[in-house]
Amino acid sequence: MKNIALAAMGAIAIGLASCSGSTDAPAKDAETPPASEPGTPAPPASASAGGTVESIQLIKLDCGSVYVSDLDIFSTAGDYAGQTDTFDVTCWLIRHPDGDLLWDLGLPGILTSQDEQTTGVFTVSLDRTIADQLADLGLAMSDIEYLAVSHSHFDHVGQADLIDGSLWLVNQREYDYMFPEPEVSDETPDEAEPSADGADSSNQFPAFERLEYQLIPDNYDVFGDGSVIIFQTPGHTPGHSSLLVNLPETGPVMLTGDLWHMSASRTLKRVPQFNTNEADTLASMEAFEAKAAELGAKVIIQHEDADTDPLPEVMR
Repeated sequence: MKNIALAAMGAIAIGLASCSGSTDAPAKDAETPPASEPGTPAPPASASAGGTVESIQLIKLDCGSVYVSDLDIFSTAGDYAGQTDTFDVTCWLIRHPDGDLLWDLGLPGILTSQDEQTTGVFTVSLDRTIADQLADLGLAMSDIEYLAVSHSHFDHVGQADLIDGSLWLVNQREYDYMFPEPEVSDETPDEAEPSADGADSSNQFPAFERLEYQLIPDNYDVFGDGSVIIFQTPGHTPGHSSLLVNLPETGPVMLTGDLWHMSASRTLKRVPQFNTNEADTLASMEAFEAKAAELGAKVIIQHEDADTDPLPEVMR
């Protein structure tokens, strides 16, 4: 029963995402293109309109806010019941001399034209889209070569409809979680019908269904030089991932995805009740902490304003 509020919020947010964003974006092919072989680098697109960069930059984007009126579902220990908090929703642009990577997609863009929306314990809002914020940098969505999301929950995939030509980097486990094989039998035939544009009407991720994607292995080196690495931290979802960015000015930075939502959860090793696997989550926490200690990395909990607000200028 604890998961009902999260599922409802996710369904509404993904539904909003399917009808949000620019109507001028070019249509994608109806069928999902075949994936590249794991570990096979895809050539980046042409140079960004905003110009290439000489060194790596990590730029935070404001992708919304989620007020939680009862944090109970964020701990299997039951010690958050009755507490409230407001989570920052952050997305991240990683600029590299060989291309740009967008990490996470926040809340649906249609929320910018609406008042706060509340379902269950969640109240969500969004002031500006990713596209609007990229424009401030002299970039368009079509200038972004690569896309990756830490996982497929509603506050990390909301603006997928704005993606225009980026190659989606995804591991097999998260892809299968998003696009499970339908259960078909004589008693329960597959009744899903394709929509007019060829999309599967039963799919909760129609915007992702149209993207060109590449299946990637664990510890995937995005640009081939060790500067930006996507590594798997499963448990929150089966293919949940985190990101390592080696910045020349500040050294290694690790973005947690939703391995933790709050600093307290990191300290107490708390696991949300809606995670797909608690044991996997705890193992991922341990592996993440070991990696961070070994590298001396700065850890950024993506929903924690204490981590995302006071960033040095080189992280924008």
